[in-house]
Amino acid sequence: MLWGKFPVSASWKPKQIRYSERWFEVFENSDEDLIEVKIGALIMDPNTNTPIVVLKGVDSDAVLPIWVGSFEANAIALEVEKIVPQRPMTHDLLRNLILELGLSASRVIVTDLLNNTFYASIELINSAGDPVILDSRPSDAIALALRLDCPIYVKQKVLDLSASSRKDDSDPDSGDLGPAPDDWPELIG
Repeated sequence: MLWGKFPVSASWKPKQIRYSERWFEVFENSDEDLIEVKIGALIMDPNTNTPIVVLKGVDSDAVLPIWVGSFEANAIALEVEKIVPQRPMTHDLLRNLILELGLSASRVIVTDLLNNTFYASIELINSAGDPVILDSRPSDAIALALRLDCPIYVKQKVLDLSASSRKDDSDPDSGDLGPAPDDWPELIG
C-alpha cells in the first residue's frame, strides 16, 4: 500500500465548491459596519433552559443575545472565569494549533442572522501577512476569541436583524420569548 497515493479514475473530477452569498459578505466587512462587543453576561433562558451569551457593545449601548449549546457555554464560562482544565478542551486545542501553525488572531465577527441562526467568522493572519478567514458558529468563535485575546465584533446588520426578529416574534400566539431587546441592559447591568 502506498501512503498518500489513491487510485483515481480518468473520469474523476474534483467537485466544484459552492459558496453562498453569505460567505462572500464576510470579505466585505467594512470597519464602519462593525460594532466591537464583549461578553456582557452568560445567563440561562428560563423558558428553554438554554444558555445565552449576551454580547454588549464596548463603546455603544448595543446588546445582542445569542442562544448557545451547553458545551459551548461551558467553554466560554471556563475562559471568562480563568479556570484552566487539567487537559486541553476543544477550543484550547484549536488555540494551540493556531499558534503552533504560526497564525495570529485578528478578530472574530458575528456576520449574519438567517432563519434564527447566527453566523460568524474567525479572521486569522498567516506568517506571510495574508488573511485566513474561517466560517464558524458564533459560540465557537467567541470561545476561541477569548482564548486568543482578540476582539469580537458584530455587524450592524446583525444587530438590526436581531432587533426586528425579536419584534416579529413577540406575537402573543408564538409563546413567551422572554424579555424584549430593550430590557437586556437591565439584565446584564
